[in-house]
Amino acid sequence: MRVLHQDRKTGEIKMMVETLDDLWHLHNIIDEGDIVIALTFRRDEVKSDKIRAERAEKKRMVLGIQAEKVEFHESESRLRVLGIILEGPQDLGAYHTLNIEEGDVLTVRKVEWTPSMLDRVRRSVEDAQRPKLLFIALDNDEATIAMARQFGMQEMAHIYSTAPGKMYEQKNQDDFYPEIINKLKQSVEPEVPIIILGPGFAKEALITLGKEKEPELFKNAFVYHTGQSGMAGIRELMKAGLGAEVVQDSRVAQETKAVEEVLGQIAKDGPVAYGFAEVEQAVMMGAVETLLILDAEVRKGRVEKLMTMVENGRGNVIVVSERFEAGKKLESIGGLAALLRYKLS
Repeated sequence: MRVLHQDRKTGEIKMMVETLDDLWHLHNIIDEGDIVIALTFRRDEVKSDKIRAERAEKKRMVLGIQAEKVEFHESESRLRVLGIILEGPQDLGAYHTLNIEEGDVLTVRKVEWTPSMLDRVRRSVEDAQRPKLLFIALDNDEATIAMARQFGMQEMAHIYSTAPGKMYEQKNQDDFYPEIINKLKQSVEPEVPIIILGPGFAKEALITLGKEKEPELFKNAFVYHTGQSGMAGIRELMKAGLGAEVVQDSRVAQETKAVEEVLGQIAKDGPVAYGFAEVEQAVMMGAVETLLILDAEVRKGRVEKLMTMVENGRGNVIVVSERFEAGKKLESIGGLAALLRYKLS
């Protein structure tokens, strides 16, 4: 995300959407009641003497709507913001949906930008400079290509070395690795590190062929052993905290490691708190070292005070995406947890 303009007096921030991840950040930034201004298309009815009005062509116009519903559509790579038109050349008071996509510019106007919201904007700008991670988890029979994005793990492709069932012609093993490389070329972005993982020797065979056929593509490739392939293997790698430095510094790895530490402390009755009541008590006592909050809880608006108090007390705040496996685990214990400086009595 790129911030183009910021006006504290009017409460406006003008931003350019550069990636799919930016749409996910905006999904968490835009609240009900905010004014969202963007270029859009809208048609009005052409008045005539006919019984049925003629449908006019859609016109390009800038509209400002008061958000009532915000929906992130990963499969369509767009953010939909539905609300009533408050600003624009026509149809004030009518409903309209803004479809925000990569490359679009929009302005978000809030009555008050809370510290967590401003931090989200800052983080989206910083994260845009970080390389994403592309995973290839494979064994001798199949391969999964997935991209670690800020909103979660996005599966890009699934490739089989042999087609299941006798009615299908079996694919030659020699075609398996070239097909993975071809799919990879379609999915990877410049300078994105590639993490190749799985059991057995398939991963070594892939990187050997990859460096031979596509040396530029595989120059930032790393190989790691896991007991499983597919998405399960990727989760295993993240949970174990294995990988190159770039993996350790990625947001998905940080969130996974923190949630696993919380679960480990719960299992051994260590210095940890979870659930709103326990965490609130720990925050009030100044005992929180790291606060973990599900992004869905942030959108509800009841944890802003807790986040501010932890940061003022020199603690860390990690907002965990509900779409990651780590987010689902955090949700199962109330969506809120804290690693403590000392165990509470």
